[in-house]
Amino acid sequence: MLILLGVAVIVVGFAIRLNPLLVVVAAALTSGWFAGLSPLQVIAAFGKAFNENRFVSAAYLVLPLVGVLERAGLREQAGRIIGRLRGVSAGRLLISYMVFRQLTTAAGLQPIAGHAQTIRPIVAPMAEAAAEARDGPPAPATRYAIRAMASATDNVAVFFSEDIFVAMGSVLLMVGFLTSARIVLDPIHLSVWAIPSALAAFAIHATRLVLFDRRLARPAPAAAPEAVQP
Repeated sequence: MLILLGVAVIVVGFAIRLNPLLVVVAAALTSGWFAGLSPLQVIAAFGKAFNENRFVSAAYLVLPLVGVLERAGLREQAGRIIGRLRGVSAGRLLISYMVFRQLTTAAGLQPIAGHAQTIRPIVAPMAEAAAEARDGPPAPATRYAIRAMASATDNVAVFFSEDIFVAMGSVLLMVGFLTSARIVLDPIHLSVWAIPSALAAFAIHATRLVLFDRRLARPAPAAAPEAVQP
């Protein structure tokens, strides 16, 4: 059970907001130490995992494309399109995106969207334009809040829906770990039981988005009048 102390290191490290990379390395070294592995063996495991999952680096190929599209006015055009629609709010737009993201992730199409590909150049500008069309030009702090909520929507949708896809690496990892502990479990069972979690995550975050819409619709408090000098 001491091997699981690596999980405690991750929880504590994230709670005090340390560098995520350092937290993950410290957790791996902690679990490796109690598993009887040397630091070199832990580093070798990191290298093997990176070499076997080099497709993760393919996301960086998208960044130049997104940069060119943004320079050509993608963000502005996305904002203009959503600004012409009536009855669209930032919260409703993000709820629709969350439905799309959960369905595609559950089908194994996780890489087709994300922060770099869709949130920054398309979804966040659309959400800002929707808020501006309904409630007027938002303050800078409000714009940052809308962008943060757009990113959070993508995170929640992916995190709680990816295990529905039976061939997801996390599902296979759990099945392999349970098999090593002599607990035989079919991967489809884990996928099925991930559905209630995804539905609950949708309900909770959709409620947050509705409340976020209401906060955006509230008029800003009037500034206090300046004192009149005698």
